[in-house]
Amino acid sequence: MTLLIRNGTLITASETFQADILITGELIQAIGKDLMPDCNECETVDASGKLILPGGVDPHTHFNLPMFGTVSSDDHYTGLKAAAFGGTTTVLDFVPQEPGSLQTSVEAWHARADTLAAIDFGFHMNITRFSAQVAAEIPHIAEVGISSLKVFTAYNNRLRLSDGDIFQVLRIAKEHGLLTMLHAENGDVIDILVAEALAAGHTQPEWHGRTRPAWGAVEAVLRSAALAAQAEASLYIVHMNAAGEVDMLQYARKQGLPVMGETCPQYLFFSDNVLRRPDGAKWVCSPPLRSPTDNVRLWQGLADGTIQTIGTDHCPFFFDGRKPIDYEGVPVAIPGKELGQENFTKIPNGLPGVGDRLPILWTYGVRAGHLTPNQFVALTATNPAKIFGLYPRKGALLPGSDADLVIWDPEQSLTYGLAHSHHRTDYNLYENWQVVGMPEKVYLRGQLIVDGTAWLGRRGMGRFIHRNTHNPVL
Repeated sequence: MTLLIRNGTLITASETFQADILITGELIQAIGKDLMPDCNECETVDASGKLILPGGVDPHTHFNLPMFGTVSSDDHYTGLKAAAFGGTTTVLDFVPQEPGSLQTSVEAWHARADTLAAIDFGFHMNITRFSAQVAAEIPHIAEVGISSLKVFTAYNNRLRLSDGDIFQVLRIAKEHGLLTMLHAENGDVIDILVAEALAAGHTQPEWHGRTRPAWGAVEAVLRSAALAAQAEASLYIVHMNAAGEVDMLQYARKQGLPVMGETCPQYLFFSDNVLRRPDGAKWVCSPPLRSPTDNVRLWQGLADGTIQTIGTDHCPFFFDGRKPIDYEGVPVAIPGKELGQENFTKIPNGLPGVGDRLPILWTYGVRAGHLTPNQFVALTATNPAKIFGLYPRKGALLPGSDADLVIWDPEQSLTYGLAHSHHRTDYNLYENWQVVGMPEKVYLRGQLIVDGTAWLGRRGMGRFIHRNTHNPVL
């Protein structure tokens, strides 16, 4: 199949220009003015007045993730379909470390994802238990196409590693061309504050935030950067949410340390006051939402290059999983945040967002003047692709790249919400927000999968992407 997209304005991480794009099969074949392909049956799409962006790359998602006796409500079909409607064509999901070998955990996650994935995907590997056996297994992770590991300084007795174990993971990752990712909080302080809150009868959602202070995240960023420096390894801080984290990251980078950062839309647009609402459980996530001052500093960190990516940490749960919703004609109800209505520690931690990221950031990031269109592409597509070994196959508009692209209508205006996000859950964080700018058409490897409001994709068409081990520091 040959597809010619004419007269669009291409936006890359560094350039904005008018050109045609010629797609042959799954790849971009040529980009230029007034392309005249030699074919009898070329499909032509006129993109006059529209923008053409590389398909988004979301570096941080959690599909079908077990938690607190339930599971995140989007699986690798429903969540990846939602991603596509929002203009994202590649996601990176996390493999939980289960009992047994790391390979067993990876195989179990492939069993969940491979037959369902609606767009292309890759995996990160969680390292939540460390031993000599795990140390010996980590180098083989690269052989199965996974080039990133995640460690935690929180969730004591479940996910957290000691500083010494994190140091060893960093050294092994360095030796084998892997990138270490880190969830930055202080698990010891959290445990003490949670116990005190419950003993005092504080069970409301706001106490989720009050028992996870920003200072714990701030010191964990600096501490982990110091561990990375001592291991002579690179580090990527996930879901940064506090002003002080940006300050610490900026300090580390000024010292020449190979440390990078990610934030998420929820930390840009919401503050901890929403947790005090009657429906505050909707916004319970870890790390928690912070203050308006933190929102501002995160925007600054994005604009000046201190923070390199915007992911979503997509991990949705029903607000009330006792009430079914209709999904593709089938009633669906999955236990959700009502599980913690009497105790904030039992509220499943996580928010929907994979389908919201690009429309919300375009309207309230680009149009609001926080980001340029080129920064938008860099933060949501090109930088994640480069950092995680996907570039130039993904995150790029280049000859030879996968034809993952979005024809973007910068003037489409609508009242956004649940009906537009396509997540398999019962609420949307941005309900009734006014959005200007939406995907008009979305292509995955040259195949049209979203055409306006029409879904043309299917279960299982997404491919696992075997990622390169070289991870540049941006």
